[in-house]
Amino acid sequence: MYMTSHSNGQVAIILTERGLTIAGTRITLYDVMDYVTEQYPPKFIRAMLSLTDEQLNAALSYIDAHRAEVEAEYQTVLKETEELRQYYDEQNRDLIAYIAAKPPRMGTEAIRAKLRAEQAKLESPA
Repeated sequence: MYMTSHSNGQVAIILTERGLTIAGTRITLYDVMDYVTEQYPPKFIRAMLSLTDEQLNAALSYIDAHRAEVEAEYQTVLKETEELRQYYDEQNRDLIAYIAAKPPRMGTEAIRAKLRAEQAKLESPA
């Protein structure tokens, strides 16, 4: 198990079955990388992932120090995630089509009309 430490000697980044993870959380460095690759500011990343400044700084420092390794693992995670999404889309295609073809339940007409109206507003040019 790989570990890196904070300046106070506590472990900051650990290797778990989920991959490189911020100690004391279920947040992987790949979660952080989603935001880093989109160039979100650290303050935003910290808020979105509910991290402390120390946890985020440890993650960003680790990513900077091991950029090639983390980037390679991140690309592998993205590829595996896409493969799983495609697999489950294929597995559930018939079920989703069956559900979509069913008539709406009695008593839901008003809410469905409201949802269609809101969707039309979102799709129309501003």
